[in-house]
Amino acid sequence: MAKRISEKDKLEIIESFSNGKTIDELSEKFKCTKLTISRNLKKNLGEKTYKELINKLKKDNKNYDFKGKNINVPIGKSTSDEKINASSFYENEVHEPNEVLVPLTDFTEIIPLNCEIDNKLQKDLSSVPIEDIVFPKIVYMIVDKKIELETKLLKDYPEWQFLSENESKRKTIEVFFDNKIAKRFCSNEQKVIKVPNTNVFKIVAPILVARGITRIVTAENLIALC
Repeated sequence: MAKRISEKDKLEIIESFSNGKTIDELSEKFKCTKLTISRNLKKNLGEKTYKELINKLKKDNKNYDFKGKNINVPIGKSTSDEKINASSFYENEVHEPNEVLVPLTDFTEIIPLNCEIDNKLQKDLSSVPIEDIVFPKIVYMIVDKKIELETKLLKDYPEWQFLSENESKRKTIEVFFDNKIAKRFCSNEQKVIKVPNTNVFKIVAPILVARGITRIVTAENLIALC
């Protein structure tokens, strides 16, 4: 179990660190891990002050390792083990577990995806064949004063604008499942009619297609007539 640091020790740690003691020296003195020391310093000093003191320590101790040993050993008398980079100690030993060290650069390179992108026109995968649709018993439609069907292009519906350019040019009629909603979209030059037998849409589908109407729009589906 990690040692619990008393309030008195915390004050002494902060004072010692501010006066130039390293994380390693404090860890040895108070018999706890370097991570515990650094956490308490960050918590009590704040991240900004902590980093400022770390940078000051690196600057003041650039010729010494974390135990105060001079690392500028004469040539021919040093070994790879004796050569210790003081800055790397301060930077790497006190990070949180699993913390990822990311270089502070202005740009981050993203590796391109190794895949092919299909640039063909978007296929019509959104419409449902009219044979697969079960309409309510009664629906409503908007017509003009001469009882002519009110037709629109598919691109006039914001919810279907993601379709390809060719698909967006299809002529449509719209049916409503609620009379109040239909009236909300009805202008003064139009009126709402009730369709009591919704099987009529499957019967007249070839006639609608002959007139260039290939889609029925509802609140839930885009219905294909052909």
